[in-house]
Amino acid sequence: MLRGRCRWRWRVLAGLTALLLCLPAQADRPIIAAASDLQFALEEIAEQFQDETGKTVRLNFGSSGNFRRQIAQGAPFQLYLSADESYVEALHREGHTEDAGVLYAIGRIVILTGADDQAGIVDGSLEQLRERLEAGEIRRFAIANPEHAPYGVAAMEALRNAGLWERIQPYLIFGENVSQAARYALSGETDGGIVAYSLARAPRIDQRSSYALIPEEFHKPLRQRMALVRGAGDTARAFYAYLQRDAARGTLAAYGFVAPDED
Repeated sequence: MLRGRCRWRWRVLAGLTALLLCLPAQADRPIIAAASDLQFALEEIAEQFQDETGKTVRLNFGSSGNFRRQIAQGAPFQLYLSADESYVEALHREGHTEDAGVLYAIGRIVILTGADDQAGIVDGSLEQLRERLEAGEIRRFAIANPEHAPYGVAAMEALRNAGLWERIQPYLIFGENVSQAARYALSGETDGGIVAYSLARAPRIDQRSSYALIPEEFHKPLRQRMALVRGAGDTARAFYAYLQRDAARGTLAAYGFVAPDED
C-alpha cells in the first residue's frame, strides 16, 4: 500500500513539473482570435513575424461574433482581430480590451463558384444569379451565418440590395464562418456563394474557383478592427505592433484588403 502511494505521489509530482515547465513556452505563444477572412493573410504575416523576431503566435480563426462572446466570458485570447469593429468597441466599453484598438483593414465580398462556373452566376451585379434563380437552376447557395459572422451580414445586405434575399432563402446554406462558407461554395454540392475577397485571392482557392467583386455600395463597409485583450503579454503586443507596419499591411493588400487610410 505504501509503495503504491509513493508511485501515485511521484506521478503527480512529475505531472506538475511537466506542467510548470510548459507554462513559460505557452505564455510566450499567445493565442490570437482572428476573423476567418484573415486565414491565409494572417498565416503569412505570422510567418514573417517569426522570421523577423523569433517569436511565435497561435492563430485561432472563427467568426467574429463568437469570439466576441468568448472574450467577454474570459477566453484566454490576448489579441482580437474582428471583421466588425463594433464587436471590439463593445468589448472595450465592457472593460475587456485595453483600449478601442485600431482599424486594420476594410474588407470586400465576392460571388464565388468553382472554376468551371457551370451555374453561370459569376457576376458582381448578381444579375446572373437572379436569372438562374428565376430559371430554377440553383440548388444550394452558401454564405456565412449573418447571426454572428460579419461577412454573412454583408452577403445578406448585398442580396437584399439586389432584391434577391427573400427569393434565395430556401436555397441558402450557412457556414459557421466565412471560411466554411467558401468551402461550401466550392464543394460541388452548391452553386457557389458570397464570401470574403481575401479568401478568393488565396492561391489554393484562386486556382480552383471563379469569382467577381460585388460593388462595395451593395453593403455597409466591412470595417475591421483589432485590439489587445486585457492582460496581453509581450509577444502579443509585439505582434499587434507588427500588424501595423508596412510589411504586414502589404500582405493584407495582396489579399485584397483596403488599408484604412485609403478608405
